[in-house]
Amino acid sequence: MTGDAATGDAAIRVLIVDDDPLVRSGLTMMLGGAGDIEVVGGSADGADVVDAVGRLAPHVVLMDVRMPVLDGIAATTALGRRTGSGLEGPAVVMLTTFDADETVLAALRAGAAGFLLKHTPPAQIVDAVRRAAAGDPVLSPSVTRSVIAMAAGRPGPDTPSDTDAVARMNLLTDREREVAHAVSEALSNAEIAERLHLSTSSIKATISSALTRLDLTNRIQLAILAHESRRS
Repeated sequence: MTGDAATGDAAIRVLIVDDDPLVRSGLTMMLGGAGDIEVVGGSADGADVVDAVGRLAPHVVLMDVRMPVLDGIAATTALGRRTGSGLEGPAVVMLTTFDADETVLAALRAGAAGFLLKHTPPAQIVDAVRRAAAGDPVLSPSVTRSVIAMAAGRPGPDTPSDTDAVARMNLLTDREREVAHAVSEALSNAEIAERLHLSTSSIKATISSALTRLDLTNRIQLAILAHESRRS
């Protein structure tokens, strides 16, 4: 899910996953002050995430990177497998106290929709939850461009070759491919809509369709694939 379930007047349902009870409590109070957000539960470890998501149906998961049993990246990967089985999944926003490049890249490759430092101002965390629920990018355009360039220079074990990337992009419709390349330029949905003279809702639907067709989890993965396809 890219957040489309969190539309209309329904509150954005959030699950907080962090092994520090003070962090969970602080985030719960912070988000509870936003009238359109409801914290539906908390977990102390990534090992509990798949079960909690099944029970609580959150739109967004705020996930700590470092946890004692199952870390946030492994838990995000597990959620991706659940989604790949045909079950709708939430947008995952990773929370951490450090911003090492390799950690950011691993989290995004695992399927995270974004990445926030724990000392991010409260208003920005609330805004990030709203954007994740709406399917919009949580990373800033400059960080997104940096991540895409980093991914191109440091391919992971599951990263397709340039030729494979082209083949996968060819699975998309012309419109989906056009939107995917705009996503790889770190444009927001509104900016893509203005460029292509379409509605923002149409852009969201096109991105969602492309993700489903390519079995991807989020727009960052789509951006990386589009970027790789252009290098051939």
